[in-house]
Amino acid sequence: MGKPSGFMDSGRKPPERRPVRERKGDYREVYEPWPENLAKEQGSRCMDCAVPFCHMGCPLGNVIPEFNHQVYLGHWDQALSVLLSTNNFPEFTGRICPAPCEASCVLSIDADPVTIEYIEKEISTRGFDEGWIKAEPPQSRTGKKVAVVGSGPAGLAAAQQLNRAGHLVTVLERDDRIGGLLTLGIPDFKLEKEVVRRRVALMADEGITFSTSVNVGVDYEVDALLADYDAVCLTCGSTEARDLPVPGRELDGIHLAMEYLTQQNRVIAGEQIEPAHRITAEGKTVVILGGGDTGADCLGTAHRHGAEVVYQMELLPEPPSERQPGNPWPQWPSIQRTTPAHEEGGIRDYNILTKSFSGENGKVQRLHAVRIDWSQPGNNRRPEMREVPGSEFVVETDLVLLAMGFLHPEQEGLLDKLGVELDSRGNIQVDGEKMTSIPGVFAGGDAARGQSLVVWAIAEGREMARGVDKYLMGKTSLPHSLAIR
Repeated sequence: MGKPSGFMDSGRKPPERRPVRERKGDYREVYEPWPENLAKEQGSRCMDCAVPFCHMGCPLGNVIPEFNHQVYLGHWDQALSVLLSTNNFPEFTGRICPAPCEASCVLSIDADPVTIEYIEKEISTRGFDEGWIKAEPPQSRTGKKVAVVGSGPAGLAAAQQLNRAGHLVTVLERDDRIGGLLTLGIPDFKLEKEVVRRRVALMADEGITFSTSVNVGVDYEVDALLADYDAVCLTCGSTEARDLPVPGRELDGIHLAMEYLTQQNRVIAGEQIEPAHRITAEGKTVVILGGGDTGADCLGTAHRHGAEVVYQMELLPEPPSERQPGNPWPQWPSIQRTTPAHEEGGIRDYNILTKSFSGENGKVQRLHAVRIDWSQPGNNRRPEMREVPGSEFVVETDLVLLAMGFLHPEQEGLLDKLGVELDSRGNIQVDGEKMTSIPGVFAGGDAARGQSLVVWAIAEGREMARGVDKYLMGKTSLPHSLAIR
């Protein structure tokens, strides 16, 4: 490495976050610009560790030490070249990835890891600012036509890879805008939508066709789809949300998290929502059920709406602040995490089981819950949920958001009509080449893997594109994704 003592000379210093009071008043991204000297200093912390476990921590297999080294040297164009060799969209992962690479950084054994995620973002930002990231249409075409159903990160990655291989790619999206959860799920304060639109525009310039408001299996029959294209990629996501079938669930004011987040993203984009259908937390007592990223997204959005108070409740116990003996490096650390949304306020609580909702005039007013205990093992020797006697309590609430994860892709319509085989969890079953039970039909991302991370979706899309190219041409030069290989 350029500076062998960098990890000893400098501590971890990520970009500053904008003041809480300021950022709660808008939907812009929460981070301040990162001065170049600080970014280079952080790149210098990448140690000569001999075996870079960060490679294996990253589903894309990003060549992290090499681009960190180039950043330290100030060779931003070379850093970008290294980064783009494995990652189609570093402007996305540099903003919204939880950075499993950092958890696997050798420095994480007994110190703070390298700021890999923020370095990715800075490299991609410079790439766009300097004009280094630009449309790169293929030099020749194969004449093969491929449909990609779904325009989230997996679909976009597959489309770009297949286009680079020379195939004619059409992305079919049932919503009225491209991007999937990047556009309609993730809040702007984490990922401003101009970042997505900029990338989609480049991909269109590269020759990819985008068709919105096309619901395959409903207004575009699957028989026509299979006849029109030489191969089909299913990247429709894992959008069947886990619901809460308890008494009172039908009351007004109880919503799935994605109903809330998607509507807010549409409002920011300028769409007019009728007041009767507007979901707002303004002046309300809000309860969020679910302690993951989606719950945190709801929390940050509720703050910006002007909620009176927000409770975020989790079924599971509170995670420890540090790694436990059974969770050693380089595993993903199961510890308590504080996102920017949590810095902004809210009350977090754990070991809570919702029993029912109640209210008047058809509107929710109360959540009825009980404390639970996970300390006793069950028959399989794993912790078993037990209600704590006498621990029942009630929370007065005006708005409840269900952020409890997703089960599998929607099966009614497209998947049922195609007749693809599903696995035991309801996801699309695929082989090692990402092909489904129907020849020429492939699947990747959350639709096949199950609910996961954006970085995994990109890796899945890349790997699926390799399988499609090999199916169409008999061979492929598209690269593997390291973690999937």
